[in-house]
Amino acid sequence: MSGIVLLLGPGADRRTFHRMMAELTPRGDLAETQLGPDLLAGVQRLRIVDRERAAQPWCSADGRWLLCYNGEVYNHRELAAELLRLGRPLRTESDTEVVLEAFLAWGPEAVTRLRGEFAFALADTATGRLYLARDALGVRPLYWSRHLRRLHVASEVKALVPVGAPISELPPGHHGWADAVSGPELVPYLDLARLGGGQPPVRDTEEAAGLLREAVRDSIRARVDTDLTVGVLLSGGLASTLALLHVRQLHHDCVAFTVGTPDSADVKCARRLAADLGVHHEVIEVQPRDIRLDDIRAAIRISELTEYADLIDAVISVPLFRRVRDLGVRVVLTGDGVDDLFGGHPGSGRVGPEAAGRLFRHRIRNLCRTGLQRMDRTSLGHGVEARPPFLDLSLVELAMRLPAELKLRDGRRRWLPRHAYADLLPEYVRDRPREPMAYGSGLHEGVRPYRALFARQYRAFGYELLEPVRRDFDTVLVRCGHDLDRAVAKGAAGPDVFEHARDLAGMARWKVGPAWRRLTGSGRQN
Repeated sequence: MSGIVLLLGPGADRRTFHRMMAELTPRGDLAETQLGPDLLAGVQRLRIVDRERAAQPWCSADGRWLLCYNGEVYNHRELAAELLRLGRPLRTESDTEVVLEAFLAWGPEAVTRLRGEFAFALADTATGRLYLARDALGVRPLYWSRHLRRLHVASEVKALVPVGAPISELPPGHHGWADAVSGPELVPYLDLARLGGGQPPVRDTEEAAGLLREAVRDSIRARVDTDLTVGVLLSGGLASTLALLHVRQLHHDCVAFTVGTPDSADVKCARRLAADLGVHHEVIEVQPRDIRLDDIRAAIRISELTEYADLIDAVISVPLFRRVRDLGVRVVLTGDGVDDLFGGHPGSGRVGPEAAGRLFRHRIRNLCRTGLQRMDRTSLGHGVEARPPFLDLSLVELAMRLPAELKLRDGRRRWLPRHAYADLLPEYVRDRPREPMAYGSGLHEGVRPYRALFARQYRAFGYELLEPVRRDFDTVLVRCGHDLDRAVAKGAAGPDVFEHARDLAGMARWKVGPAWRRLTGSGRQN
């Protein structure tokens, strides 16, 4: 896992390049660069696979091709074996080299063979062109900006802010070519909306449960194929519990991490589960009163998120990943995706099947800028690689084939995973209602009062070069009667003056009021 930077074009500015690299320092533990007159390429590399030999930027044997790569390809060993059979010798056991050799063997079609989460830039030094690609769900980020007839590419928005020009995102599931003055000319290589479209729906309950269990186990098996300690972010909810149950069986060294107040629902449930399973458990205890403006500012800077609800979760995620990093754990598994794939969100039962399907696909397409962006930035902002096993394409495809009644039944969301794992899940987990991270951790009221300051802080970091902060989509959706088209159009607008006034009033009530009472002694008993 890494952060990547490339500058392409005549007279590429080294000062700008080094500023961009510095912004991505937390994403890796080793800075590696290759500098030429028209191409500056660098990687902040977090060493996970073949840690000593997988140096970047990675060059082809003949020196023509140069790769800057961020991600993990979990089927790299199978692809390596296939490449060897084709007579392509390999110098390492890394997925980095496999990505380049796969491209040289199969061309742009190679991207459809990669199983994992990735974003990369591949430079053809003979023609001055750059090939860009990003994984189908956008788990790993990639952005670009053009200024003074030069193309700038980087893993995060903050690295492109010094360029001072509008910033664009490479969409998930897209790839294409660019040069210093034109492009990128991007096309989709996988359409999530059509995933599983050529296969029949899975309507039988037991067949669906079996397919789910098989896909989950295989996905987690692939993501714990490492000699490093594997952490699990444990909220005590359905998804994180399933992740911990599998990691405990499939890996020799695992540890669970939970953040929240000591009496929060997440901490209490996670403590009980870890004790029952005999898993080492690290609890990061935080009280709402511990959260300060500096914490808000740091989380906004790290996460670059555009919706208030995601920013609240980012504030809570920062101390969690700080502890993970401090304990030397580099790989963690998360429960991201189960709610989105298997009916955990409110509103899915309030509309007809066609509208519910459109809403489902909208959420999946936008994970890259909501939950997955929070996960990527807050984890790699602390040098930790977070892997979301429930968003393997095999599980996304299965979810696409499931009818709504297997996701929401008898008023219970995520019905199929509850049913499929009824024999493994403790009752106190299986029957626990879903709680968003901010509420389950007990920290929501410590962050929400600062909401009125989110947009100003966001602008202060220059992130509006990409897009402005927007209102929470779920809130807008409810106000629009769950009409997706109306919600998308209305959500594009920023918060209105009345919402901002309410946020300021809330901040005064929760922060200024108590401080004033402590200062003046008002409210004390006589």
